[in-house]
Amino acid sequence: MPNFEKWKAKESGQRELKIEVLYVEDCPSHPAAVKLVKEILAAQGIAAEIREVLVSDESTANLLQFFGSPTIRVNGRDVAREANELQSFGLSCRLYAGSKPTGLPPAELIHQAVMEARRGERA
Repeated sequence: MPNFEKWKAKESGQRELKIEVLYVEDCPSHPAAVKLVKEILAAQGIAAEIREVLVSDESTANLLQFFGSPTIRVNGRDVAREANELQSFGLSCRLYAGSKPTGLPPAELIHQAVMEARRGERA
């Protein structure tokens, strides 16, 4: 049976989304981050798989360029643009400036990243 959502996205010129939520074990913000992403996708009527990635050691954190937990990526790009300037990776909590709660990115950043990725605009 064909996947209608994927066909519909291709017909409308929208790109498929790959969404990842990277986190460390026992991160108190991880479940809320996944919930927030799901809510944003649902509000826009977007069907996408959300892949949760447990980062369990420093070498994996470096390999994945993990800025802290939770990190949300859309098509491989961090939703927070200031992440482009970060250079340190590791097993830590992540705080998002100007966001309440500080352990989650603002919903608008996720929404914007999703919309840009669907249009193929994010560089």
